[in-house]
Amino acid sequence: MPLKTMQMNSINNKSAFLFFLLLFSSTLISAQEIIKDSVVPSVKKIQTGQRQKIDGVIATVGDYIVLDSDIDKSFLEISSQGGSVKDITRCQMLGKLLEDKLYAHQAIQDSIKVTDSEIKGMMEERLTYILDKVGSMDKVLSMYKKSSEEELRTSFFDILKEQKLASEMTNKIVDGVEITPEEVRNFFKKIPKNELPLFGAEMEVAQIVVTPKVSDAEKQKVIDKLNSFKKEVEEGASFATKAVLYSKDPGSSSNGGYYKMNRKTPFVKEFKDVAFSLQQGEISAPFETTFGFHIIYVEKVKGQEIELRHILLTPSVSEDEIKAAKEKITLIREKIIDKKLTFADAARTESDQKETRANGGALINPNTRDTRFELTKMDPSLYSQVSNLKDDEVSQPILDTDENGRKYYKIITVTNRINEHTADYATDYIKIKELALKEKQIKAIGKWFDTTIKDTYVKILGEYRDCDFTNNWLKK
Repeated sequence: MPLKTMQMNSINNKSAFLFFLLLFSSTLISAQEIIKDSVVPSVKKIQTGQRQKIDGVIATVGDYIVLDSDIDKSFLEISSQGGSVKDITRCQMLGKLLEDKLYAHQAIQDSIKVTDSEIKGMMEERLTYILDKVGSMDKVLSMYKKSSEEELRTSFFDILKEQKLASEMTNKIVDGVEITPEEVRNFFKKIPKNELPLFGAEMEVAQIVVTPKVSDAEKQKVIDKLNSFKKEVEEGASFATKAVLYSKDPGSSSNGGYYKMNRKTPFVKEFKDVAFSLQQGEISAPFETTFGFHIIYVEKVKGQEIELRHILLTPSVSEDEIKAAKEKITLIREKIIDKKLTFADAARTESDQKETRANGGALINPNTRDTRFELTKMDPSLYSQVSNLKDDEVSQPILDTDENGRKYYKIITVTNRINEHTADYATDYIKIKELALKEKQIKAIGKWFDTTIKDTYVKILGEYRDCDFTNNWLKK
């Protein structure tokens, strides 16, 4: 998942900062984080007269402490992500660290747990990414000022665990926040006309997908392979290792196939049905979903939540099957061009993509959950496929590959274009609702801070007591 770089020049603004925290609380390392030969700007320490403050404990929040050096590490993190630190004071950075500690502390008080295996999986994924960018472990150790890989891993583990706890706590605070149509209407009415947001040019896109057929023989090969994995694990082999080596799921393979889920977690129905039918320690038989064939191993069952690992394999398709898929979608396109079928009707009757078929092929924007795609934020590969299409024009067959490496053919059309415009309640209701919900979530987080700080042991030491914090850390 591409992660955005957080600009913190407005870190002293409580609402703005909480908004960014809400969006990026789980971010540690982004795609922009590793910048070759990056130089971290020097940061001046708070001084008393001519004596520089030595490193030590400067704050305590519940069971957590903050060292003076933690502030320097935070500046390093932002700089290594390409962000500017010139307008951020040490007091502002300390405020951010105190918030992180409070989240993590309260998560433990609320019995929110994260497993070591989950954190280790996250750590391996992050370290692999950094190594790919930097080139060697020595360079990574130098960048993070660690003397050994073991020291780096220990530091990363602690940071990731604290960050995961903070993320889970944030989610718990905002999960119950809902917004009513009346609240959305009132939110919009309160915005002065000259401050209404400007929405960029957008388009709505539909597609028809034809997937090459997989032979029964190829399916059986995959089923046999998964059965052999199951037998080897039952005889003592590591399921996690096999997931790393063989699973085709990009979201979990590097993590040993690990997922934590409950019945509301957005997995496909077939996967959830099998997962929740298993007992702790049990391995499923191979089963099929739209993604391919899986086996699931349930590691833990904790109430309504389970921790599992899975292996996904996808059967291969022959060149003849790919060619047949192209011929089929070419015929579908000709029927649409000849006005024998509308694009929407063809999608409903001919498309192999379940997610879009019922809606006449309309694509859903994964970021907003509506059908509109803002051109400046559209996935570059999709934009390149639709940018030159005229109204009602149907693209030539496009050979594409899904996230699991499976090939398929598709045809695309642009069904609607929306020019850049000032926010309109009726036209942009979904976007306005999202803004209203975010505001309400920010208020919920602010209220949570006010209450939780009062009930938590907090101590700020030395010169940092003179900081003008956004939150009431000094309990004045």
